[in-house]
Amino acid sequence: MGHGFVRLPDDGRYRLANATVPAALVHGGVAPADGDGLVGADIVIADGRIEAVTAPGATEVAAVDLDRSMVFPCFVDSHTHLDKGHIWPRAANPDGTFPGALAAVAADRAAHWSANDVRTRMNFALKAAYAHGTAAIRTHIDSLPAQIDISWPLFAELRSEWQGRIDLQASSLCGIDVVVEDGYLDKITGALKRFGGGLGAVTYMSPNLPEGLTQLFSTALAQGFRLDFHVDETLDPGAHSLRLIAEAALHFGWAENGNGRIVVGHCCSLSTQADDEARHTLDLVAKAGIAVVSLPMCNMYLQDRSLGRTPRRRGVTLLHEMKERGTPVMVASDNTRDPFYAYGDLDVLEVYRAATRILHFDHPVGDWPLSVTGTPAEACGFSGRGMIGAGLAADLVLFRGRTWTELLARPQSDRTVLRAGRAIDTTLPDYRDLDVLWS
Repeated sequence: MGHGFVRLPDDGRYRLANATVPAALVHGGVAPADGDGLVGADIVIADGRIEAVTAPGATEVAAVDLDRSMVFPCFVDSHTHLDKGHIWPRAANPDGTFPGALAAVAADRAAHWSANDVRTRMNFALKAAYAHGTAAIRTHIDSLPAQIDISWPLFAELRSEWQGRIDLQASSLCGIDVVVEDGYLDKITGALKRFGGGLGAVTYMSPNLPEGLTQLFSTALAQGFRLDFHVDETLDPGAHSLRLIAEAALHFGWAENGNGRIVVGHCCSLSTQADDEARHTLDLVAKAGIAVVSLPMCNMYLQDRSLGRTPRRRGVTLLHEMKERGTPVMVASDNTRDPFYAYGDLDVLEVYRAATRILHFDHPVGDWPLSVTGTPAEACGFSGRGMIGAGLAADLVLFRGRTWTELLARPQSDRTVLRAGRAIDTTLPDYRDLDVLWS
């Protein structure tokens, strides 16, 4: 059984002494941060909660010396696809392209996505996320009419089974053209009311896009659903559904009347548009109060791919420009071992490491660690998650690395994960556990 590199008391009151913490993740602060946004701290834990975060040596509680090891709150993964995960062994992407992924998933879903199949794969993914130190996940659930009655009851069961380990949310997922089909919104909203979830769709430049957005916004406002969109997952500069979503949010008065923040993911085409057009959209997104999540690993995998040609473009959206305007920005796992991304393990540290390199979350680091902790917790409504502070649950991830270059140079496979102040088993599930699905 893996419990990481630190031996902790089984119970009682103790202190994580001589820790290094990203200052942006500490409620109320501790001391001025260094040039990398890091601060030394002691974290006092009692009865499964954080009692205090103090300057090093400020209390005399029995201590576990971390020797400057870095401490994060447990992660919040704001955009995943638990129901698609781990189908690669039977549904590989033939050419690594976006159309190839769409076709492979569609065929696999039609042939294999029974309740047992989806449950087995989702549960496996949750075990991995938990071992890596994630405490909250929002997943998108493929919600074509034939799949709704299979996947949504199953999601509700797993949410209950995982309560206390991972907080789970879900949003429906279908193409914008499906949204406008007769009877679809009645069917999906009935499932969402029964099993709990938010409304979502893949938005792209379709003649049905304006009507689809109108129906989604009207339904969400009337029935109290959250909204979460897949947006412009393409490098075509003519794709501007992000702007249309922001305009719809302003038109419908979502900020005043809606249920929580609208979350949008991908937004890849923004990086290929002319500066004036991109700035106009960025300003509208900020005005509308929309939160944006970039999926750097999946987008690097799919975008600008052509056989025999080296990719030129990264496929990530303009997070720095959004952040400068006050837009909440996040990064997340997206797909894992399916035709949309052949790799990944719901390890948010891996996501943050990739984002740091691809999106330049460094020099200075500043408050970018919020993109996988406090910001998605606020944007998705995971109360009490993503921060370190007195009164919060002692749900923490301890890494041996003391600096950003140490933390991000290695996978940190010896991390210690605390839930309610106690170290959990961080042994990852064995891929052989899934062999029953391929035999």
